[in-house]
Parts: sequence; C-alpha cells; structure tokens
Amino acid sequence: MSDKFWTVARKRSAMHKAEDAGLIADSMDVRLALLKKIESGELAPEDAQAALAKIKRDAKRNGKITRQQAYSRGG
Repeated sequence: MSDKFWTVARKRSAMHKAEDAGLIADSMDVRLALLKKIESGELAPEDAQAALAKIKRDAKRNGKITRQQAYSRGG
C-alpha cells in the first residue's frame, strides 16, 4: 500500500518540477487563466475546453509536454 503512495508522490513531484521549469504546455497557470476567462464571460466553457485541447495537441510541436505526460514519466 505504501509503495503506491510513494509512487504517486514521486510522479506528482516530477510533474510539479517540470511545471516549475516551464516544460508543461497545459500548466496550472494556463488552466487558471482559462478559468478566469470563463468566469469573466470572455469564453464559454466549451471554448475553453477546445482551447485547452489545442494547447495539448500543440505541446510537442512547441517543445513542451502535457501534465499527463510529465506525470506518466515521473517516478
């Protein structure tokens, strides 16, 4: 049981380190910026989801990775 806990902790740590290094295309900052646009009425939720999907698709082309890729590689 504790092995799984530490594996998840290492993966999260690796993801946060990659995010801090600016390697993550769909970082929490990007996600929060989209959320603020939704709350202000600038974007509809569907448009924000489409924008996030595009950011994820373009990540490799821009030399970045997604949060999911960073999590999967960590540990």
